[in-house]
Amino acid sequence: MWTPDLTVAAICERDGRFLLVEERSKSTQKIVFNQPAGHIEEGETAIEAVIRETLEETQRHFTPESVIGLYQLQAENGKTYFRYTFSGAISDLDSAYDLDPDIIRTHWLTEQEIMTHTQLRSPLVKACLKDYLSGVRYPLDLVQSL
Repeated sequence: MWTPDLTVAAICERDGRFLLVEERSKSTQKIVFNQPAGHIEEGETAIEAVIRETLEETQRHFTPESVIGLYQLQAENGKTYFRYTFSGAISDLDSAYDLDPDIIRTHWLTEQEIMTHTQLRSPLVKACLKDYLSGVRYPLDLVQSL
């Protein structure tokens, strides 16, 4: 039975740099770079998930301000991923929280560094960033939870 993975991601910009996480891919064991991202958990809205995932992966509080897009990816591992990508404000580091154990560290990278990076987790990293940089913004109420 086909079951897609529902995920969220946060685009966080500060001073022309974007927050990425360095992590080990569970499926390939390779070190990869991604926007703060993760799966929506049962009973959780997409907005709640992106706030939680960003905090867990970066030790920073994320305040969603807009939807960048809804993306579908057929990954090399055979899974289908649906990704809600948000942009918003990011706080300074909050040392009251620990990094998720899967995260090696966080990085603030320029657009050029990301677009030429050879260890991105998936094509979604560049696709979402390109849309963000081109000015794509949808209101948060595009994502409804009933």
